[in-house]
Formats: sequence, structure tokens, C-alpha cells
Amino acid sequence: MFKLHPVLEKDTVAVASLALSRVLLMNDARFPWLILVPQREGMREIHKLSRADQTQLMTEAMRASEILEALFAPDKINIGALGNLVEQLHVHVIARFTTDAAWPGPVWGYGTAEPYAPDELERVRSRLVEDFG
Repeated sequence: MFKLHPVLEKDTVAVASLALSRVLLMNDARFPWLILVPQREGMREIHKLSRADQTQLMTEAMRASEILEALFAPDKINIGALGNLVEQLHVHVIARFTTDAAWPGPVWGYGTAEPYAPDELERVRSRLVEDFG
């Protein structure tokens, strides 16, 4: 049975469940940042997914990218699957701006997360829920 890694559960807010993945919003107001977690127990690497699941994950990552682009008009979308700290397979989809604090470097390990204010978190989450509908 699929269970979300405790770190992902602690650092994110649920947005949607897609055909393969759970969509989570990283609770860090510095960067519009989604995480896709394929709901496959014990999975750590994309290449170990079935071919059908690999295709589905890419489709879902593209959809997440398009939604972030439409909502936030970023300068760049970053997509990555690292898993060095959280071994459960997950894919980051991050809207980046040339004006963000970490630009042009990666967001990982840059500064301290700044949680959304409760009303802003609900506003962003609601927009995402609607778009993933």
C-alpha cells in the first residue's frame, strides 16, 4: 500500500491525485513549487517504473509545468528528481524567476523555507486544485 514519505508530508500541502501521482505544493512561498509523487510503493528511480508509468509521469510533469506557467508566468520551469534526502521517488516542478533569491542556482539547500501565510497558502492551493481539477 502506498504511503507518502514523512518529510514530504511535513513540507507540503496536498493539491490533487492524478492517474499516477499525488500532486503536492511545497510550503515555501519563495518559489511556486510542485512535487509529483508516483503512487508506487518502494519506488526510488524513474527508470524502474514500468514504461507506461514513465510515460504517465512525464505527461503529468508537463501538465504541472503548464499549470505553473499559466498561473505564475515564470522565466523558466525546472524539473528534477534527486532523491538524495528523501528516497521515495518524487519529481520537483518549480517555477523560477530571474529575480528569485536562488537564481540562477538550484533551489535545493538555498536559505530557509518561508512558509506561505495561511490565507495565501489557501489561495494558491485553491487555484492549483481548480486547474488540476
